[in-house]
Amino acid sequence: MTEKDDGLVVVWTSGDREVALKMVFMYTLNSKLKDWWKDVCLIVWGPSAKLLSEDVELQGYIKKMKEVGIILEACKACSDSYGVSEKLEKLGVNVKYMGELFTAYVKKGRKVITF
Repeated sequence: MTEKDDGLVVVWTSGDREVALKMVFMYTLNSKLKDWWKDVCLIVWGPSAKLLSEDVELQGYIKKMKEVGIILEACKACSDSYGVSEKLEKLGVNVKYMGELFTAYVKKGRKVITF
């Protein structure tokens, strides 16, 4: 029997700024700061990519997340469709195709929450 994976993957798809500030970012950042999870990954997927590329306050939170060791990833297909891949990369987000990678996270036993 393998050891249980202590990783959390937060899939952020909502283009709603209030959801980002009042739930997604608050929980994701505190999950790492308070050691609720060993590994924390935030995936920017869908409309959230466009919102993040335009919102300076959200970009500041992303910088804090990166500084504390949260893994930041974004779906390349989605960010390309919005024309924001380069902006996300400049924020320190790893932009890549997420289908296989997300499937691997799930198969590895990571807990997943979506917003």
